[in-house]
Amino acid sequence: MSVKVNTNYDNLVKNYLFSEIAKRVKAYTLANPDKKIIRLGIGDVTQPLTKTVIDAMANAVQEMGVKDTFKGYPPEYGYDFLREAIVAHYSKRCNVSIKCDDVFVSDGAKSDCGNIVEIFGDNEILIPDPVYPVYLDSNIMCGRKAKFINANEANLFAPLPEGIDGGNYVIYICSPNNPTGAVYTKDQLEKWVKFAKATGSVIIFDSAYEAYITGGEPRSIYEIEGAKECAIEICSLSKSAGFTGTRCSWTVVPTELMVGDTSLNAMWARRQATKFNGVPYIIQKGAEAALSDQGRKESDEIISYYMRNAKLIADLLKEKGVFFTGGISSPYIWLKTPDGMSSWEFFDKLLNEVQLVGTPGSGFGKNGEGFFRLTAFGSYEDTLEAVERLRKFL
Repeated sequence: MSVKVNTNYDNLVKNYLFSEIAKRVKAYTLANPDKKIIRLGIGDVTQPLTKTVIDAMANAVQEMGVKDTFKGYPPEYGYDFLREAIVAHYSKRCNVSIKCDDVFVSDGAKSDCGNIVEIFGDNEILIPDPVYPVYLDSNIMCGRKAKFINANEANLFAPLPEGIDGGNYVIYICSPNNPTGAVYTKDQLEKWVKFAKATGSVIIFDSAYEAYITGGEPRSIYEIEGAKECAIEICSLSKSAGFTGTRCSWTVVPTELMVGDTSLNAMWARRQATKFNGVPYIIQKGAEAALSDQGRKESDEIISYYMRNAKLIADLLKEKGVFFTGGISSPYIWLKTPDGMSSWEFFDKLLNEVQLVGTPGSGFGKNGEGFFRLTAFGSYEDTLEAVERLRKFL
């Protein structure tokens, strides 16, 4: 006799996308040690934390060495100073009013996207295809059934709810989207909110890239009237302030969001109190600084740096007549592979012929086949060189 295991894991794709990429790149590097590889694949930032953030964290380190200012376990929902800074951020950047009690500070948007499924029962999940893997995989691990919403070239990878039957869905929406770079307009998000309210569904809105929006599209789902009654929002400082290795994010669960007589805010609070010990004080002080006026100014300069990279890539693709989405209000560029190549064929060809690494679109779902993701998170110098290599290749 042996213990039982969670057999839902058997339903996961066996090779995690980024692990397979790393495996192929390692094999190429071992065989070609003299070749310089430029990585425009995994969406990790390369610019360091800003002075305002570092100064705040350094001061917090000093506080931790003094008995009167030492901090032990942090509040599992976040220190009030950071929750208040997040509330102010929504007011200033989105013209949205939320309450401190709506805000739950955590150690990453990926963590919360994966953990949020715990407060829901066995509902059908609506997930765009292509999609960031954690949405689908975390639900598969829990035995949930997913229905895919087709995102494709025809709808510019921003699908809408028209033609979807049924209800009581948990719906995942990411805008700006990872991997496609597509950004929903206000009118489009209004359709999703209207659908969710009409069908008794809940939206999980991933706004991790909201800081990149420049075209006036909504930065928060709560810019849409009625969204507080049907949507949870997950946001992060990873890509806006360089916190990929520092780890700080937040989830907004409005107290107005009820499922029957049940408060999802209260459920998430209970879940976090039981399973999460909070984000360290030093990190939260850095996050508070990142959301200050000076912190946002410094972060916006870094975002402009990355978006200059995105423009280099986008301009080349326009020059070559290659279909793509993203690159505007998004650090991702989602391009159609040339000559009918599969996503992995294009990956191998780029790696072997011009030593560029991107992300095969098929790794994000069925509709990602024949597409490829490049990121703008490299250095400006590497991106310039990558564009010249890509120009010769295309």
